[in-house]
Amino acid sequence: MDPHFKTTLELVKAALAEDIGRGDLTSLGCLEPGPVKAQIVAKGAGVLSGTAPAQIVFDIVDSANTLEFAVQDGERFAYGDVIARIDGFNQTVLASERVALNFLGKLSGIATLTRTYADRIPAGCACRILDTRKTTPGWRYLEKQAVVHGGGMNHRFGLYDMALIKDNHIAASGSISEAVAHMREYMTTRDFRLQFDTDAARILIEVEVTSQNQLAEAIAARVDRVLLDNQTIESLASMVKIARQLDPTVQLEASGNVSLETVAAIAATGVDYISVG
Repeated sequence: MDPHFKTTLELVKAALAEDIGRGDLTSLGCLEPGPVKAQIVAKGAGVLSGTAPAQIVFDIVDSANTLEFAVQDGERFAYGDVIARIDGFNQTVLASERVALNFLGKLSGIATLTRTYADRIPAGCACRILDTRKTTPGWRYLEKQAVVHGGGMNHRFGLYDMALIKDNHIAASGSISEAVAHMREYMTTRDFRLQFDTDAARILIEVEVTSQNQLAEAIAARVDRVLLDNQTIESLASMVKIARQLDPTVQLEASGNVSLETVAAIAATGVDYISVG
């Protein structure tokens, strides 16, 4: 079984147990069992995400009910659009709808906000929006999928699939050069191969810098990507210019002080990526 599907399945089961508990008291008491047709209709414009967990909700509660999406993950919808059509039994449809809508609402919100950020990037800029590890515990896979549905890209999924050398690592190692050297040395060891079960060439090395001196040191260490953290627009533009002169191929990521009001100006400095928590 796909581990991501298993995680989603367990998350849906927990959500249903939390919401339904021993049963839908009101529907069982008020309704005679019978067929019903229903629709999920958008109350605003956005980008859809969350169809997979919503479908799992309906499958678990009553597999006889059908949920057919008229809009797919990653597609835009407008106010009043029919998102999905439901055909089934009244009691179990009502027991399913809130949890399904919770998944759709939260994940579509992330996809929609991501698309809003992506749409602010000026025409002609190749810059892409990245996510971070600032995710809801247990929801990471779904939330990172929602970012992709919104036109963004995923940064590292967790602590295990990328080397991101930050200020604490640099301070403990003594310098950026030493931290990068230690990282590369570790990735030649048997311990690395056994624990992470991957080839060192597949691990991206990124270094966080806050000054021009650190920038030059990181580029001299031949890292794959440099994270330019908490810069003003002016200092960011200056650091991008220096970086391109030192190594035109190095990837540059901007982080910190990013908002819908600043993202266009940040992209215009020439960075390759902008990470948004």
